[in-house]
This record gives sequence, structure tokens and C-alpha cells, in this order.
Amino acid sequence: QVHLVESGGGLVQPGGSLRLSCAASRSMSSVYSMGWYRQAPENERELVARITSVGTINYADSVKGRFTISRDNGWNTLFLQMNSLKPEDTAVYYCNLVTYGPSAANYWGQGTQVTVSS
Repeated sequence: QVHLVESGGGLVQPGGSLRLSCAASRSMSSVYSMGWYRQAPENERELVARITSVGTINYADSVKGRFTISRDNGWNTLFLQMNSLKPEDTAVYYCNLVTYGPSAANYWGQGTQVTVSS
């Protein structure tokens, strides 16, 4: 079992920046991907950005050029640098970890609220 804990959310004005962090409770060896998803009220959860174990990085079209995903070497911590924030970025942001192999699993954090408002 792995626990994911997000931090770094908050209230920011349009055009501002935030840096989200996701800490895993233990090191993982069979990681397929780690990523960030978000869910706004009355919307479905959507992919924001994801890194795979082979180095592929995917971004939602709506955040390309503004958000940057990164991680540490041991898959212990995942980051999301969010710049030029817009009101439509307001959502709860969730960290996700997918593992492969005999104990393949899909883990989620509890989420961190990001509110972009003046």
C-alpha cells in the first residue's frame, strides 16, 4: 500500500503561480506512471499532466506552455509547477500513481484545492 499526500494548493490571483507537491509514503520500483489530475465542481476528473517510466510526458492541451510536471529520481515526489494561472484552473488537484506487475495498482491522493480568483 502506498499513500500519496499532496500539498501546495491555495488561493492565487489570475496570472499567478503555484507549485504542487505529491509525496509517496515509500519508494516504488514498479512504477508505470505518476501524474496530476483535477476535478472542478460538476465536472469529471481530467488528466492535467503525467510522466511515464520511459520518460513520456503528456499535458492536457489547456495547460501546455503554462504547467510543468517533474519528479525526483526515486519516484518519491512529484511536482507540478503552475504558471499563468487562470480562473478555469480552479479545481481539486489529485496525485496519481500507477504501478505494474503482479501487484499492479492505481493509487490516488486526497487532493489539494487550487482556487484562482481575484
